[in-house]
Amino acid sequence: MLLVGLTGGIGSGKSTVAGMLEERGAVVFDADALAREAVEPGTPGHDAVVERFGASVLGPGGELDREALASIVFADPAARRDLEAIVHPEVRRRFVEGCERYQGTDRVIVFSAPLLVETGMHTAFDLLVLVSTTAETQIERLLRDRAMPEAGIRARIAAQAPLEDKAAVADVIVDNEGTLEELEGQIDRLWQELRTRAAG
Repeated sequence: MLLVGLTGGIGSGKSTVAGMLEERGAVVFDADALAREAVEPGTPGHDAVVERFGASVLGPGGELDREALASIVFADPAARRDLEAIVHPEVRRRFVEGCERYQGTDRVIVFSAPLLVETGMHTAFDLLVLVSTTAETQIERLLRDRAMPEAGIRARIAAQAPLEDKAAVADVIVDNEGTLEELEGQIDRLWQELRTRAAG
């Protein structure tokens, strides 16, 4: 089993790259999806978030209102740290449990997460892949694809480590400033490297 950490800023194209790797045969775990599972109603994570942030972060059905929560945590670094202290351990636990069935195989396991470097979790992987884009490209994509307000986008970008910090510890950098075809070519080459390492 080869453990690959996949990271990059919001709007960098991590999900696109993860999808391309999955199409080629990788097993992909998405940290954002695991985080959503960790705070579903009825979970200890949900209860801890409500205890810390109050009922104002709840939707009408008792689920977390992610936008209300985001508006709090991206404006207050201490609140963001509190949320991460609730969610990150549960995400790690779910990822480790998910990997157990692949022990002793030659599968490529990809964990896609925006905060791998910030949390120090990147050191747990055999290889760290960074999807790289400029801040301008991130903003342009998020305005187009997610219809997020620009101030919210900038706050989320600011909450993540600078690209240079991530690049300094990455084993592979995927440049996602070009066309989809160029990206596919980079992922083809990356996949060959990953398969070789997993088989070795």
